[in-house]
Amino acid sequence: MSTLSAAQVSARRESVVAALTSPDLASIVDLVVWVEVDADDPSAGPVAVAASHIGRVRLHLDGRHEVCAGLDPIANEDAMAFLPYERECASPGPRTSRENAYPYAASRILSLFADPTRSPDVAVVHTPRHFFPEQGGHVGEHGSLDVIQSRAPLLLSGRGVAARGIVDEHARLVDVCPTLATLAGVTGSDLRDGAGDPLDGRALTAYLGDERVARPNVIGILWDGAHCGDLLHMAESGELPGIARLIDHGVALRGGAVAHFPSVTLTNHTSILTGVGPGRHGIVGNVFFDRRTGQTVVANDSATWHRSAEWLRPAAWTVFEMVNSHLPQADSHLPQADSPRTACVNEAVDRGADYSTMAIIRDSGISSGAAGLGDRLPDAADSTHLHNPAHLGDSYYSWGTQVDDLGLEQMRQLWESLEQAPTLTWWASVVSDAGHHAGGPRSDIARDSLRDCDSRLVRFLGHLDGLGVTDQVTFLLTADHGFEASDPTVTGSWQQALQGLGIPFRDEGPGFIYLL
Repeated sequence: MSTLSAAQVSARRESVVAALTSPDLASIVDLVVWVEVDADDPSAGPVAVAASHIGRVRLHLDGRHEVCAGLDPIANEDAMAFLPYERECASPGPRTSRENAYPYAASRILSLFADPTRSPDVAVVHTPRHFFPEQGGHVGEHGSLDVIQSRAPLLLSGRGVAARGIVDEHARLVDVCPTLATLAGVTGSDLRDGAGDPLDGRALTAYLGDERVARPNVIGILWDGAHCGDLLHMAESGELPGIARLIDHGVALRGGAVAHFPSVTLTNHTSILTGVGPGRHGIVGNVFFDRRTGQTVVANDSATWHRSAEWLRPAAWTVFEMVNSHLPQADSHLPQADSPRTACVNEAVDRGADYSTMAIIRDSGISSGAAGLGDRLPDAADSTHLHNPAHLGDSYYSWGTQVDDLGLEQMRQLWESLEQAPTLTWWASVVSDAGHHAGGPRSDIARDSLRDCDSRLVRFLGHLDGLGVTDQVTFLLTADHGFEASDPTVTGSWQQALQGLGIPFRDEGPGFIYLL
């Protein structure tokens, strides 16, 4: 735990913010964000603050922007910015914060900083064009507060969903959990966390019909990193027939679903499956520092995914725990006592699921987790869903192909019949993230990764067709974040500027600054 007083933290934070908002770093630092308490009114609680080289603003939950100096660096919070998709394509990677949009900025910043031991003191937002491979960056990037990196696709389809096609609306990723739980039979008054507190998200009932399903079967699908605009564009042009089929029998939000900040993988997988933000579920980043233990936690890694429950706060119930608490095994419609009510395929956030890929890994005793599966995975070169074998030269893409082929096989086994199928099934895919990291959105490898995912979806829908049950299933498809392309000419680091201050700190991520 930090022994710094509030005054010391404030003083050191101001030095850090001044260094990071220097015009010399403007090409790589988009924003610096933190929370502070008004010394004149501490009972009002913390307020979100954002700064850049052009100015500083205090952001209130009621929507007010209190400009403290210069210009407002978060002048636009429009979640529908850069739509229709042609607008995004015409101006990829906005260069300055004044050209960008940051939806739900206050609530997302406040959530990040709400964890008492894991939240950083300052968070640095990379510019969309920042290329930092020496610190783990890629050609395709995400993690920002901005709208494109935060925009994930969101589709609802099938039984009980109103067929509306693509609509000019948006939601938030924290809305996924209560929507899935509602579809699976959890009543609205019981959409709460383990402490009995309401969720941050809300069930998207406006897209559901009036049909009350006595025996629901719900399948949630996550294509990690799938770019919302490209996914819908490719579906409309006939390149993703599986997605197109879901849209034809349901609704897709053109504005997608806004991720929590940071718009990184495990933070948002957890927000999706708990319905609360990082300040409540505890997974504040893919990498974060825990002041209580004095340790850096690398939560988003193939070697640690199976351990996600160790870091998940106890009060943050997963959707599997919510559904199972309302569907006791003895009262389940399933004919076998050991049949899973809930299933979680290739997903780290699996606590409470009756069937889980990560539970199988934990039970196997493989200390390196999913990274140690090795020859237990299918051969990527034999995949019938691979559109371009050349992409296997990328090790992440190759591994993602293996994992996703195994995921499809698990789905087919879980769904051998409707009678034995889980009430709620969650199915995550990896290769879409690999493709977008490798080439950025709209690249050949990114689009092929979407085609690969769609091929598996088509195969699974065909499996359901063969059982004659497709029209009895409700589907929800989403992702955990969006993507933007970095610029290989925009490089650099803020480390030297911080080290010159002579202030002890940790920079995890990079971008999470912990003052020591």
